[in-house]
Amino acid sequence: MSLQQDLENRSSNACELCTATNNLVIYEVKPTSTGGVDGSLLACETCVDQIENPENTEPNHWRCLNDAMWSEFRAVKVVSWRMLNRLRNEGWPKDLLDMLYLEDDDLRFAKETGDHLDESEKIIHRDANGAILQAGDTVVLIKDLKVKGSSMVAKQGTAVRRISLDHENAKYIEGKVGPTQIVIITDYVKKMADKE
Repeated sequence: MSLQQDLENRSSNACELCTATNNLVIYEVKPTSTGGVDGSLLACETCVDQIENPENTEPNHWRCLNDAMWSEFRAVKVVSWRMLNRLRNEGWPKDLLDMLYLEDDDLRFAKETGDHLDESEKIIHRDANGAILQAGDTVVLIKDLKVKGSSMVAKQGTAVRRISLDHENAKYIEGKVGPTQIVIITDYVKKMADKE
C-alpha cells in the first residue's frame, strides 16, 4: 500500500488537523522527520499553508486542535503542539497546551522549529548570502571544509540535506555529510531553493 493510502485509511480521508475533506496532501513533519506513516500526516492545503507560512495564520482555524491534539499519532501531536505554541498569545491555546502531554523524544522533536520561543528569543540563522535558514532546509557547501577530529574533507558543492539548527548560536548548523553528522558554520553554506 502507498503512503497516501495508508494515511487516507488512518485519517478516514480527512485532514488529521481540521477534518476538512478537500485538497488533501501528504505533509512530512519537519525538520528531522523520517517521513513515512510515522513522520507524516494527511492535511488540507489550508493547514499546510498556515503551518509553512506563519504570516497567513488564522487563529480561529486552529481551534480544531482542541480535538487533533489527542491523536495517537506522533506527527499530529507534534504539529498540534507547535501550532498551539505559535498561537499561545491568543489566550485559548495556553489552556490546551497545559493539557497536552508529549513524551520526551516527541517534545524534543516538536521544539526543533522554535515555535515555542518568543520572537525575541529566536536566533536567526543566515547563509553566506543572508538567506534565512530553517530546520529541514538543504544547503550547499561553498568551500572545502576540514572536519575537526577526522581526516575527512567536506568538498565544495556538497549538498547537506535536512539541516538542524543550533538554538544557542546563530552561526552553527548541523547536518550529515555522507554518514557523518557534522557542525557547519553558516558562513560556508548557501541555501538551496526548494525546486533545485
